[in-house]
Amino acid sequence: MKAAWLGKKCEEKKTMATLFKCHKPLCSSIRFASSFPCSPFRYAPNRTRPPRTIPVAGKRRQFFPFFSSLTSSLPVPSDYNSGPTGAPSPPSELWLHNTMTKKKELFKSKLESKVGMYVCGVTAYDLSHIGHARVYVTFDVLYRYLRHLGYDVSYVRNFTDVDDKIIARANEVGEDPISLSRRYCNEFHQDMVSLHCLPPAVEPRVSDHMPQIVDMINTILDNGCAYRIDGDVYFSVDKFPQYGRLSGRKLEDNRAGERVAVDARKRNPADFALWKSAKEGEPSWQSPWGPGRPGWHIECSAMSAAYLGHSFDIHGGGMDLVFPHHENEIAQSCAACGDSNISYWVHNGFVTVDSEKMSKSLGNFFTIRQVIDLYHPLAVRLFLLGTHYRSPINYSNALLESASDRIFYIYQTLYDCENVIREQGAGFKDSAIPPDTMNCIVKFNDVFAASMADDLHTPVVLAAISDPLKIINDMLHTRKGKKLAKRIESLSGLGNIVQKVLTILGLMPTTYSEVLQQLKEKALKRAKLTEDQVIQKIHERTEARENKDYEKSDAIRKELSIVGIALMDNPDGTTWRPAVPLDLQQLEVGTP
Repeated sequence: MKAAWLGKKCEEKKTMATLFKCHKPLCSSIRFASSFPCSPFRYAPNRTRPPRTIPVAGKRRQFFPFFSSLTSSLPVPSDYNSGPTGAPSPPSELWLHNTMTKKKELFKSKLESKVGMYVCGVTAYDLSHIGHARVYVTFDVLYRYLRHLGYDVSYVRNFTDVDDKIIARANEVGEDPISLSRRYCNEFHQDMVSLHCLPPAVEPRVSDHMPQIVDMINTILDNGCAYRIDGDVYFSVDKFPQYGRLSGRKLEDNRAGERVAVDARKRNPADFALWKSAKEGEPSWQSPWGPGRPGWHIECSAMSAAYLGHSFDIHGGGMDLVFPHHENEIAQSCAACGDSNISYWVHNGFVTVDSEKMSKSLGNFFTIRQVIDLYHPLAVRLFLLGTHYRSPINYSNALLESASDRIFYIYQTLYDCENVIREQGAGFKDSAIPPDTMNCIVKFNDVFAASMADDLHTPVVLAAISDPLKIINDMLHTRKGKKLAKRIESLSGLGNIVQKVLTILGLMPTTYSEVLQQLKEKALKRAKLTEDQVIQKIHERTEARENKDYEKSDAIRKELSIVGIALMDNPDGTTWRPAVPLDLQQLEVGTP
Protein backbone atom coordinates (compact mmCIF):
# COMPACT_ATOMS: atom_id res chain seq x y z
CA MET A 1 0.00 0.00 0.00
CA LYS A 2 1.24 3.47 -0.85
CA ALA A 3 2.54 5.82 1.80
CA ALA A 4 0.14 8.47 0.53
CA TRP A 5 -2.76 6.78 2.26
CA LEU A 6 -1.03 4.52 4.74
CA GLY A 7 -0.22 7.53 6.87
CA LYS A 8 1.87 7.67 9.96
CA LYS A 9 2.66 4.60 12.00
CA CYS A 10 0.17 4.66 14.84
CA GLU A 11 0.54 3.24 18.27
CA GLU A 12 -2.35 0.97 19.21
CA LYS A 13 -4.30 2.04 22.25
CA LYS A 14 -4.90 -0.66 24.81
CA THR A 15 -7.42 0.10 26.59
CA MET A 16 -39.09 -14.95 12.97
CA ALA A 17 -38.30 -16.71 11.42
CA THR A 18 -39.07 -16.88 15.16
CA LEU A 19 -38.74 -20.32 16.72
CA PHE A 20 -41.16 -20.77 19.61
CA LYS A 21 -42.80 -24.02 20.61
CA CYS A 22 -46.50 -24.34 21.29
CA HIS A 23 -47.44 -23.95 24.89
CA LYS A 24 -50.49 -24.10 27.07
CA PRO A 25 -50.02 -21.61 29.89
CA LEU A 26 -51.07 -22.53 33.39
CA CYS A 27 -51.84 -19.74 35.80
CA SER A 28 -52.15 -19.17 39.49
CA SER A 29 -52.56 -16.18 41.73
CA ILE A 30 -49.84 -13.56 41.70
CA ARG A 31 -47.62 -13.31 44.76
CA PHE A 32 -44.11 -12.13 45.51
CA ALA A 33 -41.41 -14.25 43.86
CA SER A 34 -38.33 -15.49 45.69
CA SER A 35 -35.13 -16.71 44.03
CA PHE A 36 -34.15 -20.23 43.04
CA PRO A 37 -31.48 -22.08 44.94
CA CYS A 38 -28.54 -22.78 42.66
CA SER A 39 -28.36 -26.23 41.12
CA PRO A 40 -25.07 -28.03 40.53
CA PHE A 41 -24.22 -29.18 37.03
CA ARG A 42 -21.51 -28.81 34.41
CA TYR A 43 -22.22 -27.87 30.84
CA ALA A 44 -21.30 -28.34 27.24
CA PRO A 45 -17.73 -29.27 26.28
CA ASN A 46 -15.36 -26.97 24.45
CA ARG A 47 -15.68 -26.98 20.67
CA THR A 48 -12.91 -27.18 18.15
CA ARG A 49 -14.84 -26.62 14.92
CA PRO A 50 -17.61 -24.32 13.68
CA PRO A 51 -20.90 -25.23 15.35
CA ARG A 52 -23.41 -26.82 13.04
CA THR A 53 -27.00 -25.72 12.69
CA ILE A 54 -29.15 -27.22 15.41
CA PRO A 55 -31.32 -30.00 13.91
CA VAL A 56 -34.99 -29.12 13.80
CA ALA A 57 -37.57 -31.69 14.76
CA GLY A 58 -41.26 -31.81 15.55
CA LYS A 59 -44.29 -30.12 14.05
CA ARG A 60 -45.04 -26.50 13.37
CA ARG A 61 -48.16 -26.44 15.48
CA GLN A 62 -48.21 -22.84 16.63
CA PHE A 63 -51.19 -21.00 15.22
CA PHE A 64 -49.26 -17.98 13.98
CA PRO A 65 -47.64 -18.03 10.55
CA PHE A 66 -44.77 -16.04 12.06
CA PHE A 67 -43.87 -18.75 14.56
CA SER A 68 -42.58 -22.27 14.09
CA SER A 69 -41.73 -24.87 16.72
CA LEU A 70 -38.55 -26.67 17.48
CA THR A 71 -37.56 -29.38 19.91
CA SER A 72 -34.31 -29.35 21.76
CA SER A 73 -34.02 -33.12 22.09
CA LEU A 74 -30.31 -33.44 21.44
CA PRO A 75 -28.20 -36.29 22.83
CA VAL A 76 -26.22 -35.73 26.00
CA PRO A 77 -22.59 -35.13 25.00
CA SER A 78 -20.41 -38.16 25.56
CA ASP A 79 -17.76 -36.10 27.33
CA TYR A 80 -20.26 -34.43 29.64
CA ASN A 81 -18.69 -33.59 32.99
CA SER A 82 -20.60 -33.30 36.21
CA GLY A 83 -19.65 -30.82 38.88
CA PRO A 84 -20.91 -27.73 40.67
CA THR A 85 -21.51 -24.49 38.88
CA GLY A 86 -24.04 -21.68 39.19
CA ALA A 87 -24.46 -20.77 35.52
CA PRO A 88 -24.04 -22.17 32.03
CA SER A 89 -20.37 -22.91 31.41
CA PRO A 90 -19.24 -20.86 28.42
CA PRO A 91 -17.91 -22.64 25.34
CA SER A 92 -14.33 -21.81 24.42
CA GLU A 93 -15.27 -20.08 21.19
CA LEU A 94 -17.76 -17.87 19.40
CA TRP A 95 -18.43 -17.60 15.68
CA LEU A 96 -19.60 -14.25 14.32
CA HIS A 97 -20.63 -13.28 10.82
CA ASN A 98 -18.14 -10.73 9.51
CA THR A 99 -19.61 -8.33 6.94
CA MET A 100 -16.10 -7.70 5.62
CA THR A 101 -15.47 -11.34 4.67
CA LYS A 102 -19.17 -12.26 4.13
CA LYS A 103 -18.82 -15.37 6.28
CA LYS A 104 -18.86 -16.60 9.87
CA GLU A 105 -15.47 -16.47 11.53
CA LEU A 106 -14.07 -17.73 14.81
CA PHE A 107 -13.90 -14.81 17.22
CA LYS A 108 -10.45 -14.10 18.58
CA SER A 109 -9.84 -10.91 20.51
CA LYS A 110 -6.72 -8.88 19.83
CA LEU A 111 -5.86 -8.84 23.52
CA GLU A 112 -6.37 -11.92 25.67
CA SER A 113 -9.60 -11.76 27.70
CA LYS A 114 -10.31 -8.18 26.53
CA VAL A 115 -12.68 -6.98 23.83
CA GLY A 116 -13.07 -3.53 22.32
CA MET A 117 -16.50 -2.97 20.75
CA TYR A 118 -17.79 0.21 19.10
CA VAL A 119 -21.44 0.50 18.04
CA CYS A 120 -22.74 3.49 16.12
CA GLY A 121 -25.36 5.30 18.15
CA VAL A 122 -28.38 7.39 17.26
CA THR A 123 -28.56 10.81 15.68
CA ALA A 124 -30.43 12.47 18.52
CA TYR A 125 -33.12 14.69 17.01
CA ASP A 126 -36.29 12.70 17.75
CA LEU A 127 -37.58 9.76 19.77
CA SER A 128 -36.00 6.47 18.73
CA HIS A 129 -38.04 3.94 16.78
CA ILE A 130 -38.33 0.17 16.97
CA GLY A 131 -35.61 -0.21 14.32
CA HIS A 132 -33.19 1.49 16.71
CA ALA A 133 -34.39 -0.86 19.45
CA ARG A 134 -33.36 -3.83 17.34
CA VAL A 135 -29.84 -2.50 16.85
CA TYR A 136 -29.18 -1.90 20.52
CA VAL A 137 -30.92 -5.05 21.80
CA THR A 138 -28.79 -7.04 19.33
CA PHE A 139 -25.53 -5.56 20.55
CA ASP A 140 -26.66 -5.69 24.16
CA VAL A 141 -27.00 -9.47 23.76
CA LEU A 142 -23.54 -9.65 22.17
CA TYR A 143 -22.16 -7.52 25.02
CA ARG A 144 -23.80 -9.74 27.64
CA TYR A 145 -22.67 -12.93 25.95
CA LEU A 146 -19.06 -11.78 25.63
CA ARG A 147 -19.09 -10.98 29.33
CA HIS A 148 -20.59 -14.40 29.99
CA LEU A 149 -17.64 -15.90 28.10
CA GLY A 150 -15.32 -14.16 30.53
CA TYR A 151 -14.22 -11.18 28.45
CA ASP A 152 -13.62 -7.73 29.88
CA VAL A 153 -15.55 -5.71 27.29
CA SER A 154 -14.92 -2.03 26.57
CA TYR A 155 -18.25 -1.15 24.94
CA VAL A 156 -18.38 2.29 23.31
CA ARG A 157 -21.58 3.67 21.77
CA ASN A 158 -21.65 7.24 20.52
CA PHE A 159 -24.26 9.95 20.21
CA THR A 160 -24.35 12.08 17.06
CA ASP A 161 -25.32 15.47 18.43
CA VAL A 162 -24.03 17.61 15.53
CA ASP A 163 -25.81 16.87 12.25
CA ASP A 164 -27.92 18.42 9.48
CA LYS A 165 -31.08 16.73 10.77
CA ILE A 166 -30.54 18.02 14.29
CA ILE A 167 -29.99 21.57 13.01
CA ALA A 168 -33.11 21.39 10.82
CA ARG A 169 -35.28 20.14 13.71
CA ALA A 170 -33.85 22.75 16.09
CA ASN A 171 -34.66 25.50 13.61
CA GLU A 172 -38.22 24.18 13.28
CA VAL A 173 -38.88 24.31 17.01
CA GLY A 174 -36.70 27.33 17.80
CA GLU A 175 -34.31 25.47 20.11
CA ASP A 176 -30.54 25.39 20.38
CA PRO A 177 -29.33 22.30 18.42
CA ILE A 178 -27.06 21.02 21.17
CA SER A 179 -29.80 21.48 23.77
CA LEU A 180 -32.33 19.67 21.57
CA SER A 181 -29.92 16.81 20.99
CA ARG A 182 -29.13 16.53 24.69
CA ARG A 183 -32.84 16.22 25.44
CA TYR A 184 -33.27 13.36 22.98
CA CYS A 185 -30.14 11.65 24.28
CA ASN A 186 -31.86 11.53 27.67
CA GLU A 187 -35.03 10.14 26.08
CA PHE A 188 -32.95 7.45 24.37
CA HIS A 189 -31.43 6.46 27.72
CA GLN A 190 -34.93 5.97 29.14
CA ASP A 191 -35.83 3.71 26.22
CA MET A 192 -32.68 1.61 26.72
CA VAL A 193 -33.42 1.15 30.42
CA SER A 194 -36.97 0.04 29.56
CA LEU A 195 -35.61 -2.54 27.09
CA HIS A 196 -33.12 -3.88 29.67
CA CYS A 197 -30.08 -2.78 27.64
CA LEU A 198 -26.98 -2.45 29.79
CA PRO A 199 -25.20 0.92 29.58
CA PRO A 200 -21.96 1.00 27.56
CA ALA A 201 -18.68 1.84 29.26
CA VAL A 202 -18.49 5.14 27.36
CA GLU A 203 -21.03 7.19 25.37
CA PRO A 204 -19.02 9.92 23.61
CA ARG A 205 -20.73 12.85 21.88
CA VAL A 206 -19.48 14.67 18.80
CA SER A 207 -19.69 18.10 20.42
CA ASP A 208 -17.25 16.98 23.14
CA HIS A 209 -14.63 15.62 20.72
CA MET A 210 -13.86 18.42 18.29
CA PRO A 211 -10.10 18.43 19.09
CA GLN A 212 -9.82 14.71 18.24
CA ILE A 213 -11.85 15.18 15.05
CA VAL A 214 -9.76 18.17 13.91
CA ASP A 215 -6.53 16.30 14.65
CA MET A 216 -7.64 13.29 12.58
CA ILE A 217 -8.66 15.49 9.63
CA ASN A 218 -5.28 17.23 9.81
CA THR A 219 -3.52 13.86 9.66
CA ILE A 220 -5.60 12.77 6.66
CA LEU A 221 -4.71 16.02 4.88
CA ASP A 222 -1.03 15.60 5.73
CA ASN A 223 -1.13 12.10 4.27
CA GLY A 224 -2.49 13.41 0.97
CA CYS A 225 -5.90 11.75 1.19
CA ALA A 226 -8.08 14.86 1.48
CA TYR A 227 -8.31 18.33 -0.04
CA ARG A 228 -9.64 21.74 0.94
CA ILE A 229 -12.16 23.88 -0.94
CA ASP A 230 -13.32 27.24 0.44
CA GLY A 231 -13.22 26.16 4.08
CA ASP A 232 -14.59 22.65 3.39
CA VAL A 233 -12.45 19.52 3.58
CA TYR A 234 -13.27 16.47 1.46
CA PHE A 235 -11.90 12.94 1.55
CA SER A 236 -10.60 11.77 -1.82
CA VAL A 237 -11.87 8.24 -2.40
CA ASP A 238 -9.46 7.86 -5.33
CA LYS A 239 -6.61 7.91 -2.81
CA PHE A 240 -7.92 4.75 -1.13
CA PRO A 241 -7.68 1.82 -3.59
CA GLN A 242 -9.68 -0.52 -1.34
CA TYR A 243 -12.71 1.73 -1.11
CA GLY A 244 -15.82 -0.45 -1.37
CA ARG A 245 -14.36 -3.62 0.13
CA LEU A 246 -16.89 -3.69 3.00
CA SER A 247 -20.03 -3.09 0.93
CA GLY A 248 -18.80 -4.81 -2.22
CA ARG A 249 -19.64 -1.72 -4.27
CA LYS A 250 -17.43 -0.58 -7.08
CA LEU A 251 -16.30 3.03 -7.03
CA GLU A 252 -17.88 3.72 -10.42
CA ASP A 253 -21.24 2.53 -9.05
CA ASN A 254 -21.30 5.05 -6.23
CA ARG A 255 -23.57 8.04 -6.49
CA ALA A 256 -23.63 11.30 -4.64
CA GLY A 257 -26.66 11.63 -2.37
CA GLU A 258 -27.90 10.08 0.89
CA ARG A 259 -25.67 11.96 3.28
CA VAL A 260 -23.03 12.30 0.54
CA ALA A 261 -23.60 15.85 -0.65
CA VAL A 262 -23.88 16.67 -4.33
CA ASP A 263 -21.18 19.29 -4.97
CA ALA A 264 -19.73 20.15 -8.38
CA ARG A 265 -16.50 21.26 -6.70
CA LYS A 266 -15.65 17.70 -5.67
CA ARG A 267 -12.98 15.81 -7.62
CA ASN A 268 -15.08 12.64 -7.51
CA PRO A 269 -18.85 12.58 -6.87
CA ALA A 270 -18.24 9.92 -4.17
CA ASP A 271 -15.86 12.15 -2.21
CA PHE A 272 -17.37 12.95 1.18
CA ALA A 273 -17.08 15.82 3.65
CA LEU A 274 -14.70 15.64 6.56
CA TRP A 275 -15.33 19.27 7.55
CA LYS A 276 -18.11 21.67 6.53
CA SER A 277 -17.56 25.41 6.61
CA ALA A 278 -19.81 27.43 8.88
CA LYS A 279 -23.20 28.59 7.65
CA GLU A 280 -25.37 31.28 9.15
CA GLY A 281 -27.61 30.01 11.92
CA GLU A 282 -25.62 26.78 12.44
CA PRO A 283 -23.35 25.83 15.34
CA SER A 284 -19.65 25.96 14.47
CA TRP A 285 -16.23 25.31 15.95
CA GLN A 286 -12.82 26.73 15.12
CA SER A 287 -10.42 24.75 12.93
CA PRO A 288 -7.28 25.35 10.81
CA TRP A 289 -9.63 25.66 7.80
CA GLY A 290 -11.91 28.19 9.40
CA PRO A 291 -15.07 27.85 11.54
CA GLY A 292 -17.33 24.92 10.75
CA ARG A 293 -18.43 21.50 11.90
CA PRO A 294 -17.48 17.90 11.08
CA GLY A 295 -19.06 15.73 8.41
CA TRP A 296 -21.04 12.72 9.55
CA HIS A 297 -18.52 9.91 9.06
CA ILE A 298 -15.38 11.36 10.66
CA GLU A 299 -16.91 11.46 14.13
CA CYS A 300 -16.95 7.68 14.59
CA SER A 301 -13.40 7.23 13.29
CA ALA A 302 -12.15 9.86 15.73
CA MET A 303 -14.15 8.75 18.76
CA SER A 304 -13.52 5.02 18.32
CA ALA A 305 -9.79 5.73 18.04
CA ALA A 306 -9.92 7.97 21.12
CA TYR A 307 -11.35 5.20 23.33
CA LEU A 308 -10.33 1.92 21.69
CA GLY A 309 -7.34 2.81 19.53
CA HIS A 310 -7.06 2.47 15.78
CA SER A 311 -7.17 -1.32 16.01
CA PHE A 312 -9.92 -3.08 17.95
CA ASP A 313 -12.21 -6.09 17.80
CA ILE A 314 -15.83 -5.33 16.84
CA HIS A 315 -17.52 -2.47 15.03
CA GLY A 316 -21.28 -2.77 14.80
CA GLY A 317 -24.49 -1.15 13.69
CA GLY A 318 -27.52 -1.59 11.49
CA MET A 319 -27.21 -2.97 7.98
CA ASP A 320 -28.04 0.46 6.57
CA LEU A 321 -24.69 1.73 7.86
CA VAL A 322 -22.57 -0.62 5.72
CA PHE A 323 -22.65 2.02 2.99
CA PRO A 324 -21.81 4.81 3.07
CA HIS A 325 -21.07 5.28 6.76
CA HIS A 326 -18.90 2.29 7.62
CA GLU A 327 -17.29 2.21 4.19
CA ASN A 328 -16.24 5.81 4.70
CA GLU A 329 -15.09 5.13 8.25
CA ILE A 330 -12.69 2.47 6.99
CA ALA A 331 -11.28 4.80 4.34
CA GLN A 332 -10.66 7.75 6.62
CA SER A 333 -9.39 5.63 9.53
CA CYS A 334 -6.86 3.90 7.28
CA ALA A 335 -5.88 7.26 5.78
CA ALA A 336 -5.19 8.57 9.28
CA CYS A 337 -3.37 5.46 10.47
CA GLY A 338 -1.91 2.71 8.32
CA ASP A 339 -2.29 0.24 11.17
CA SER A 340 -6.04 0.83 11.49
CA ASN A 341 -7.81 -2.51 11.62
CA ILE A 342 -11.20 -3.72 12.84
CA SER A 343 -11.36 -7.50 13.18
CA TYR A 344 -15.13 -8.01 12.87
CA TRP A 345 -17.78 -5.85 11.24
CA VAL A 346 -21.17 -6.94 12.59
CA HIS A 347 -24.50 -5.68 11.24
CA ASN A 348 -28.10 -6.47 12.15
CA GLY A 349 -30.98 -6.75 9.69
CA PHE A 350 -33.80 -4.27 9.20
CA VAL A 351 -37.13 -4.04 10.93
CA THR A 352 -39.61 -3.86 8.07
CA VAL A 353 -43.20 -2.72 7.68
CA ASP A 354 -44.95 -4.33 4.73
CA SER A 355 -41.55 -5.52 3.47
CA GLU A 356 -40.14 -1.98 3.50
CA LYS A 357 -37.37 -0.82 5.84
CA MET A 358 -38.69 1.08 8.84
CA SER A 359 -37.16 4.56 8.93
CA LYS A 360 -37.98 8.12 9.91
CA SER A 361 -37.28 9.33 6.38
CA LEU A 362 -39.98 7.01 4.98
CA GLY A 363 -42.44 7.95 7.71
CA ASN A 364 -43.35 4.31 8.37
CA PHE A 365 -41.86 4.03 11.83
CA PHE A 366 -43.21 3.37 15.32
CA THR A 367 -41.32 4.90 18.19
CA ILE A 368 -40.21 2.71 21.07
CA ARG A 369 -42.48 4.80 23.30
CA GLN A 370 -45.49 4.10 21.11
CA VAL A 371 -44.85 0.37 21.17
CA ILE A 372 -44.12 -0.01 24.89
CA ASP A 373 -47.20 2.04 25.69
CA LEU A 374 -49.21 -1.04 24.64
CA TYR A 375 -46.72 -3.90 25.02
CA HIS A 376 -44.37 -4.63 27.89
CA PRO A 377 -40.74 -3.75 27.05
CA LEU A 378 -39.64 -7.31 27.84
CA ALA A 379 -42.23 -8.62 25.38
CA VAL A 380 -40.76 -6.24 22.79
CA ARG A 381 -37.27 -7.52 23.58
CA LEU A 382 -38.47 -11.12 23.18
CA PHE A 383 -40.08 -10.19 19.86
CA LEU A 384 -36.77 -8.75 18.63
CA LEU A 385 -34.76 -11.79 19.78
CA GLY A 386 -37.26 -14.19 18.21
CA THR A 387 -35.65 -13.65 14.78
CA HIS A 388 -31.95 -14.10 14.10
CA TYR A 389 -30.28 -10.71 14.30
CA ARG A 390 -29.09 -10.70 10.67
CA SER A 391 -32.50 -11.54 9.21
CA PRO A 392 -35.18 -8.94 8.54
CA ILE A 393 -38.04 -8.91 10.99
CA ASN A 394 -41.49 -7.69 10.04
CA TYR A 395 -43.17 -5.45 12.57
CA SER A 396 -46.74 -6.49 13.30
CA ASN A 397 -49.20 -6.48 16.16
CA ALA A 398 -49.61 -10.22 15.67
CA LEU A 399 -45.95 -10.88 16.44
CA LEU A 400 -46.01 -8.57 19.44
CA GLU A 401 -49.16 -10.21 20.77
CA SER A 402 -47.56 -13.62 20.44
CA ALA A 403 -44.36 -12.45 22.13
CA SER A 404 -46.40 -10.93 24.95
CA ASP A 405 -48.34 -14.18 25.38
CA ARG A 406 -45.12 -16.16 25.41
CA ILE A 407 -43.33 -13.99 27.94
CA PHE A 408 -46.34 -14.18 30.28
CA TYR A 409 -46.21 -17.97 30.11
CA ILE A 410 -42.47 -18.03 30.86
CA TYR A 411 -42.73 -15.74 33.87
CA GLN A 412 -45.89 -17.37 35.22
CA THR A 413 -44.23 -20.79 35.08
CA LEU A 414 -41.11 -19.57 36.88
CA TYR A 415 -43.18 -17.65 39.40
CA ASP A 416 -45.26 -20.73 40.25
CA CYS A 417 -42.06 -22.77 40.46
CA GLU A 418 -40.49 -20.37 42.96
CA ASN A 419 -43.60 -20.37 45.13
CA VAL A 420 -43.68 -24.17 45.35
CA ILE A 421 -39.97 -24.32 46.18
CA ARG A 422 -40.41 -21.69 48.91
CA GLU A 423 -43.49 -23.34 50.39
CA GLN A 424 -42.46 -27.00 50.16
CA GLY A 425 -38.70 -27.01 49.77
CA ALA A 426 -37.53 -26.75 53.37
CA GLY A 427 -34.57 -29.05 53.93
CA PHE A 428 -34.22 -30.35 50.37
CA LYS A 429 -30.75 -31.07 48.99
CA ASP A 430 -30.15 -29.43 45.61
CA SER A 431 -27.21 -31.75 44.91
CA ALA A 432 -29.49 -34.73 44.37
CA ILE A 433 -31.12 -33.89 41.04
CA PRO A 434 -32.66 -37.01 39.45
CA PRO A 435 -31.00 -38.34 36.27
CA ASP A 436 -33.99 -37.59 34.02
CA THR A 437 -34.06 -33.97 35.13
CA MET A 438 -30.31 -33.66 34.82
CA ASN A 439 -30.55 -35.05 31.29
CA CYS A 440 -33.02 -32.29 30.37
CA ILE A 441 -30.82 -29.62 31.96
CA VAL A 442 -27.75 -30.82 30.06
CA LYS A 443 -29.60 -30.99 26.74
CA PHE A 444 -31.00 -27.50 27.18
CA ASN A 445 -27.60 -26.13 28.07
CA ASP A 446 -26.05 -27.88 25.07
CA VAL A 447 -28.58 -26.18 22.76
CA PHE A 448 -27.94 -22.85 24.47
CA ALA A 449 -24.16 -23.14 24.18
CA ALA A 450 -24.17 -24.36 20.57
CA SER A 451 -26.76 -21.81 19.41
CA MET A 452 -25.16 -18.78 21.01
CA ALA A 453 -21.73 -19.86 19.78
CA ASP A 454 -23.21 -20.06 16.28
CA ASP A 455 -23.52 -16.32 15.58
CA LEU A 456 -25.91 -15.64 18.49
CA HIS A 457 -28.77 -17.82 17.28
CA THR A 458 -31.24 -16.59 19.90
CA PRO A 459 -34.41 -18.00 18.23
CA VAL A 460 -33.16 -21.54 18.80
CA VAL A 461 -32.45 -20.79 22.45
CA LEU A 462 -35.92 -19.32 22.95
CA ALA A 463 -37.48 -22.39 21.35
CA ALA A 464 -35.42 -24.74 23.51
CA ILE A 465 -36.68 -23.07 26.70
CA SER A 466 -39.99 -24.84 26.06
CA ASP A 467 -38.64 -28.22 27.19
CA PRO A 468 -37.66 -27.30 30.77
CA LEU A 469 -40.75 -25.10 31.11
CA LYS A 470 -43.04 -27.96 30.08
CA ILE A 471 -41.42 -30.28 32.61
CA ILE A 472 -41.75 -27.63 35.32
CA ASN A 473 -45.45 -27.21 34.53
CA ASP A 474 -46.00 -30.97 34.57
CA MET A 475 -44.38 -31.16 38.01
CA LEU A 476 -46.45 -28.24 39.26
CA HIS A 477 -49.87 -29.06 37.90
CA THR A 478 -50.29 -32.73 36.97
CA ARG A 479 -51.12 -35.53 39.40
CA LYS A 480 -48.20 -37.61 38.15
CA GLY A 481 -45.76 -34.71 38.31
CA LYS A 482 -46.67 -33.83 41.89
CA LYS A 483 -45.81 -37.39 42.99
CA LEU A 484 -42.34 -37.51 41.40
CA ALA A 485 -39.42 -38.32 43.67
CA LYS A 486 -37.12 -35.35 44.33
CA ARG A 487 -39.65 -33.04 42.75
CA ILE A 488 -38.38 -29.94 44.56
CA GLU A 489 -34.77 -30.70 43.58
CA SER A 490 -35.85 -31.04 39.97
CA LEU A 491 -37.83 -27.80 40.05
CA SER A 492 -34.86 -25.99 41.53
CA GLY A 493 -32.44 -27.30 38.91
CA LEU A 494 -34.73 -26.59 35.96
CA GLY A 495 -35.75 -23.17 37.22
CA ASN A 496 -32.16 -22.20 37.84
CA ILE A 497 -30.89 -22.99 34.33
CA VAL A 498 -33.83 -21.16 32.71
CA GLN A 499 -33.18 -18.12 34.90
CA LYS A 500 -29.49 -18.09 34.01
CA VAL A 501 -30.21 -18.21 30.28
CA LEU A 502 -32.86 -15.49 30.53
CA THR A 503 -30.34 -13.32 32.38
CA ILE A 504 -27.77 -13.72 29.59
CA LEU A 505 -30.46 -12.76 27.06
CA GLY A 506 -31.47 -9.72 29.13
CA LEU A 507 -34.96 -11.12 29.77
CA MET A 508 -34.93 -11.45 33.57
CA PRO A 509 -37.34 -9.11 35.39
CA THR A 510 -36.72 -7.71 38.85
CA THR A 511 -39.64 -9.73 40.22
CA TYR A 512 -42.04 -12.04 38.46
CA SER A 513 -45.07 -10.76 40.38
CA GLU A 514 -44.43 -7.19 39.24
CA VAL A 515 -43.92 -8.00 35.57
CA LEU A 516 -46.90 -10.36 35.47
CA GLN A 517 -49.11 -7.58 36.80
CA GLN A 518 -47.66 -5.14 34.27
CA LEU A 519 -48.33 -7.59 31.43
CA LYS A 520 -51.94 -7.85 32.54
CA GLU A 521 -52.27 -4.07 32.68
CA LYS A 522 -50.91 -3.76 29.13
CA ALA A 523 -53.37 -6.41 27.93
CA LEU A 524 -56.26 -4.52 29.52
CA LYS A 525 -55.13 -1.33 27.82
CA ARG A 526 -55.04 -3.05 24.41
CA ALA A 527 -58.47 -4.51 25.09
CA LYS A 528 -59.78 -1.09 26.19
CA LEU A 529 -61.10 -2.63 29.39
CA THR A 530 -60.55 -2.18 33.11
CA GLU A 531 -59.96 -5.10 35.44
CA ASP A 532 -63.26 -4.32 37.18
CA GLN A 533 -65.03 -4.72 33.83
CA VAL A 534 -63.37 -8.08 33.25
CA ILE A 535 -64.33 -9.24 36.75
CA GLN A 536 -67.90 -8.11 36.12
CA LYS A 537 -67.94 -10.22 32.93
CA ILE A 538 -66.63 -13.19 34.93
CA HIS A 539 -69.49 -12.74 37.45
CA GLU A 540 -72.04 -12.56 34.62
CA ARG A 541 -70.62 -15.70 33.06
CA THR A 542 -70.61 -17.55 36.38
CA GLU A 543 -74.25 -16.63 36.90
CA ALA A 544 -75.09 -17.78 33.39
CA ARG A 545 -73.41 -21.14 33.99
CA GLU A 546 -75.26 -21.57 37.27
CA ASN A 547 -78.50 -20.96 35.35
CA LYS A 548 -77.32 -23.40 32.67
CA ASP A 549 -77.40 -20.61 30.11
CA TYR A 550 -74.39 -21.99 28.29
CA GLU A 551 -75.00 -19.96 25.17
CA LYS A 552 -74.56 -16.72 27.14
CA SER A 553 -71.60 -18.20 29.00
CA ASP A 554 -69.85 -19.08 25.75
CA ALA A 555 -70.68 -15.67 24.29
CA ILE A 556 -68.99 -13.89 27.22
CA ARG A 557 -65.91 -16.07 26.93
CA LYS A 558 -65.71 -15.37 23.19
CA GLU A 559 -66.32 -11.65 23.67
CA LEU A 560 -63.29 -11.44 25.96
CA SER A 561 -61.22 -13.78 23.83
CA ILE A 562 -61.67 -11.52 20.83
CA VAL A 563 -59.88 -8.69 22.66
CA GLY A 564 -57.12 -10.87 24.12
CA ILE A 565 -58.53 -11.86 27.54
CA ALA A 566 -58.60 -15.60 28.27
CA LEU A 567 -60.73 -17.09 31.05
CA MET A 568 -59.59 -20.14 33.04
CA ASP A 569 -62.01 -22.20 35.08
CA ASN A 570 -60.66 -24.06 38.10
CA PRO A 571 -62.07 -25.51 41.34
CA ASP A 572 -61.55 -22.20 43.12
CA GLY A 573 -63.39 -20.16 40.51
CA THR A 574 -62.59 -18.38 37.25
CA THR A 575 -59.51 -16.26 36.68
CA TRP A 576 -58.19 -14.42 33.63
CA ARG A 577 -54.89 -13.94 31.85
CA PRO A 578 -53.68 -12.10 28.75
CA ALA A 579 -53.89 -14.06 25.51
CA VAL A 580 -53.50 -13.57 21.79
CA PRO A 581 -56.72 -12.05 20.41
CA LEU A 582 -58.99 -14.59 18.77
CA ASP A 583 -58.72 -13.22 15.23
CA LEU A 584 -54.94 -13.70 15.33
CA GLN A 585 -55.28 -17.22 16.71
CA GLN A 586 -57.27 -18.10 13.62
CA LEU A 587 -54.20 -17.56 11.42
CA GLU A 588 -53.34 -21.21 11.77
CA VAL A 589 -50.29 -22.82 10.24
CA GLY A 590 -50.71 -26.12 8.46
CA THR A 591 -48.41 -28.98 9.34
CA PRO A 592 -45.65 -29.23 6.71
